[in-house]
Amino acid sequence: MKQEHFDEFCELLDTVAEQYSKAMTPSLKMLYWQGLHDIDFEAVREALFRHIRNADPAGKFMPKISDIIQMSQGSASDSAMSAWAKVDKAIRHKGTYVDVVFDDPVIHRVIHDMGGWISFGQKNEDEWPFVAREFENRYRGFKQRSEVPDYPTQLIGLTNAYNSSRGFKLDPCVLVGDVDKCRKVLACGTNKPLIGFTQVEIKNDDFFFFNDKIKKIKSV
Repeated sequence: MKQEHFDEFCELLDTVAEQYSKAMTPSLKMLYWQGLHDIDFEAVREALFRHIRNADPAGKFMPKISDIIQMSQGSASDSAMSAWAKVDKAIRHKGTYVDVVFDDPVIHRVIHDMGGWISFGQKNEDEWPFVAREFENRYRGFKQRSEVPDYPTQLIGLTNAYNSSRGFKLDPCVLVGDVDKCRKVLACGTNKPLIGFTQVEIKNDDFFFFNDKIKKIKSV
């Protein structure tokens, strides 16, 4: 949501709260705003209306921030399937020669953890269902923890991997999904390694102490 939506957002919260005979204090409105501001305003509005119309027991109570987020984004499983559909379509229509930026940072992190964009292009049709299942499981895990992990700025394709290694000019990336969200993903990602490795020097005394411990364990 943008700052220009704030007044309308507060009015909407008041209207919904009135439905449940509740009162929204200014501090509570600000809490809802801070918890939901990164979601599109129309998505928040629709989520609130869906909650009101919900015939399940949950619909009888004033929605919490987490309820609105879940209603606006769907369940973790729904989100995972939707994310995979974007990846599958991008692979089939654009391939892995181009760099891509999705409109969801979690997609970037999951693909990175699974070996990178190029590796996806090396899978055959028989392997594809297993790739889909692994992707959805990993994606679902991040969503269930409400976690936005560190992620690579963009997913590197074969062409720019080659160009970069030869010092050639890089081709522009392809944005997949909502353009504004893609640009936000591009701006907030990192080019630093997501897993750090530190080489530690082991002194002789440390080695003999460790070796002595092993011998004692074996003798027990």
